Amino acid sequence: MSLASRSDATEPNIPMGTVDVGPDGGEFKDIKSETPITDWSDVFAQFGLDPKSFSIVDDTVRMSTWQSSKRTESGDRDVINLYSYRAQFRRLTGAEIELPALYAEGRRKPRAQVKTTPAKRVTVVALSDVQAGKVDHRGGTPELIDRLAGMRERLATHLKQRKPQSTVLAEVGDLFEGFESGGNPMFTNDLSLSQQMDLAGTELYKFIEVMHRHGHVDVMSAPSNHTAWRNGKQNLGRPGDDLGMFVHRQVRKVTDVAGIDATWTFSDMYDESVTLDILGTVLGMVHGNQFSPGQAVTWWQKQQHGGMPMARADIMLSGHYHHLTVIPSGRNPNTGRQKWWLQACTTDNGSSWFRNIGPGDSDAGLLVFDITEDGFDLQSLTVL
Repeated sequence: MSLASRSDATEPNIPMGTVDVGPDGGEFKDIKSETPITDWSDVFAQFGLDPKSFSIVDDTVRMSTWQSSKRTESGDRDVINLYSYRAQFRRLTGAEIELPALYAEGRRKPRAQVKTTPAKRVTVVALSDVQAGKVDHRGGTPELIDRLAGMRERLATHLKQRKPQSTVLAEVGDLFEGFESGGNPMFTNDLSLSQQMDLAGTELYKFIEVMHRHGHVDVMSAPSNHTAWRNGKQNLGRPGDDLGMFVHRQVRKVTDVAGIDATWTFSDMYDESVTLDILGTVLGMVHGNQFSPGQAVTWWQKQQHGGMPMARADIMLSGHYHHLTVIPSGRNPNTGRQKWWLQACTTDNGSSWFRNIGPGDSDAGLLVFDITEDGFDLQSLTVL
């Protein structure tokens, strides 16, 4: 509809003009005033519209100004400025957000204090895919030993800065290369099987030596494909007969004699995953050869449905695919906290077979993160 102002032309300070009003809003045209209009409430009221039901649309106001002659009370004439406006407006539905009011309300609400230093902190070190004895584009055994030594030096510095109350060494699998993993390892490995196991155990012990300076060390161990007891593609025995886990049991004997405060948590004999409760957050670990690429979360979901060990996990830590992946997945219904899948990066000498069929293998690194009383500390996650 179109409404004409009922203004008296002798009163120039009263808006004059027309308005078009529709279901969603409308437009003012030729609204005249002696002073600049900053508050449109009087204009809406002049046309019989409730100012609380409408709002001027931003950046739609057009203004023009000119000078006019006006007779004063003494009978003289004076020059005055007149203004004319055109503006669009919209009808308010009650769902609009009033930002100034929201900010004002937000300032009045009390803020919860941010915990910058949790009372308890446990640092988890994910040692994944060492594959001792393997020779590839990053070298052989000398290069592996040098690389792991550098990682331990960086880890020692990191732990000194973080000051955890204890640590967890999660050995994520493929601790040595083996000779039954496919390809031609008998021609590419530079260590025999017994030498591989000896080197793997030595490196494992050296990591525990660094970590036990910061209190108790929990060590996690589960089966993996490279260290499985197998004949070619055929697995022999039970999952718990894994030769990598055998190496762990030998290292445990050495730490006991050395008086090192370390505890091992192994997967059950017929399981291929293991869990550990850390300050109320359950860390689950599986090597990763149990699922195809991109199917980790689906496998985890099935584990929950089947009531397997990983069903309890708030964090699923895996390796096998050699590159770092961090993905949120699901939520703990009891705590309301986000669950996470962490795929650890490799520490090995490289994967030429993958480089030749894909975009290239990832850099070697040691995945490290903290768990506090508040759960997984995403901000602490780093690669050394």
